[in-house]
Amino acid sequence: MRLFATYLIGLIFGVGISISGMANPAKVLNFFDVFGTWDPSLIFVMGGAVVVTFIGYRLVLGRSAPLMDTTFHLPTRRDLDLRLIGGSAVFGVGWGIAGFCPGGALPALGTGRMEVIVFTIALVAGIFLAKFLQNRGAAKAASA
Repeated sequence: MRLFATYLIGLIFGVGISISGMANPAKVLNFFDVFGTWDPSLIFVMGGAVVVTFIGYRLVLGRSAPLMDTTFHLPTRRDLDLRLIGGSAVFGVGWGIAGFCPGGALPALGTGRMEVIVFTIALVAGIFLAKFLQNRGAAKAASA
């Protein structure tokens, strides 16, 4: 049942990204082109997502436990560190250059466009590189 729910949630997300046009990098890049071909539709997509998320969190966190687990798994850290700020900056710069974020690129893989495939390969490589560097740093800290 969990696998089906995960699939259904991903499908709804992917369809929403596709319908909104956010799988099209030109639409995203036009949002950043304020003095050129500016397209404000990204604001409305993000605004709608924030409203739905706000309401969803209020409803879900009002429950004693989630439907498919025994407890909620929520982050406990609230500090801003270099890794968080650096990762956010790299994400934003990459999004601004490529016009893709992971949420928009994965549904766009179905188009078979080479730039989506290259972006996704770079995304996966970046994930593995970050894990490698994280493990290397942890090993150095442990040996010191």
